[in-house]
Amino acid sequence: MRQSLDETDRRIAAVLLASPRAGWREISSCLGLSERTVVRRAAPLYADGTLRATVVRNPMHFPGLIPLALRIRCRPNKIRTVAAALARRPDTVWVDILGGGDEISAVFFLDGPDARNALLLRDLPATEAVNAWTAHTLLRVFPTAFRWTAGLLTPEETARLTSRPPIATATGVTSHPADAALITALTEDGRATYTDLARRADTTALTARRRLEALVRGQVLRLATEVDLALLGAQAEALLWLSVQPGALDRTAQALSVHPQVRFTAATTGPANLLIAVAATDLDALYAFLVTTVGPVDGITTVETTPLLATVKRTGLTRL
Repeated sequence: MRQSLDETDRRIAAVLLASPRAGWREISSCLGLSERTVVRRAAPLYADGTLRATVVRNPMHFPGLIPLALRIRCRPNKIRTVAAALARRPDTVWVDILGGGDEISAVFFLDGPDARNALLLRDLPATEAVNAWTAHTLLRVFPTAFRWTAGLLTPEETARLTSRPPIATATGVTSHPADAALITALTEDGRATYTDLARRADTTALTARRRLEALVRGQVLRLATEVDLALLGAQAEALLWLSVQPGALDRTAQALSVHPQVRFTAATTGPANLLIAVAATDLDALYAFLVTTVGPVDGITTVETTPLLATVKRTGLTRL
């Protein structure tokens, strides 16, 4: 992976965050660059792993899936070992090392109650390095928070993108025999061609395209681009664990999820009932967000801010 990106590379990456399957021509039109420049710049970013494309399932459309966020307290000298073990699990989506280096935050998509109980009642208690944990079931994820582009695109540039996922509440989506194979293939490579997807799903390229469009439009899947956010200028990432009065929970989540520094928003069970992931340019910007954006919101009773020290896994992909 790259250690730094220039301004053009960063703006191309921002487009791909907003529209992960955008074609080279669409990117060139959005940014006012030649298509040749876009190809020359973007293709190597995927080749060396700086950018990676994938998809994330929406648990709301998979009734057996249990989305669970855990805060796991560990012995500091074993925290990287525990984080790496969690990242190797196929059911983890995010794994971050937090705070003072003795806590891990991990988001799991667990395959039913048996998997949840095995994790909470067997796996974690049997791990000597784990001291304690707090579990938060994700009740609702607010998709507007996925529109983060590091402030590198103007509103006009963002409006030119045509393949962004909808933000309205989705209706039911009829399943198709090819869906499971398509989801597996897209998880491995979110920019796989329709021909490759058709081959993996034993269907036609036209059907693969129509099914992908239906799954994204219906919010069954979220297209995602994984990148180290520090490369885009976000040097201060943090998780906010908010306690919000129940009557104000939905209004608060909706209001905060549209903020340009917010990357993820979910209502949860547990001691805190609203989880927010923030990506700010620096600590001063994070402070300003807490004071000027979170502070004035009525209904918030407590706020706990946990900075991210290291990201081990994100959007289901381990960091190299």
